[in-house]
Amino acid sequence: MKNYLQVVGIVTGVLIVFVTLIQIKVAMPLIWIIFLAGPVLMIWMVWAVLNAPVEVKETFEEKWYQDRPDLLKG
Repeated sequence: MKNYLQVVGIVTGVLIVFVTLIQIKVAMPLIWIIFLAGPVLMIWMVWAVLNAPVEVKETFEEKWYQDRPDLLKG
């Protein structure tokens, strides 16, 4: 698995734990630690995704919307 996918998974997991802890109203110090670490985790995730070694073969003009083939240009 590529590194950026692991980073996205970790940050998503931390977010799920954070929201769950808030809903069950336990471990307030842990909630605050996760809350304060959140911006650092988000920056780490954005950095990992932007630096991912992914090669895009299509140009913007070729694939306007990749999930909507009916909107292809041309």
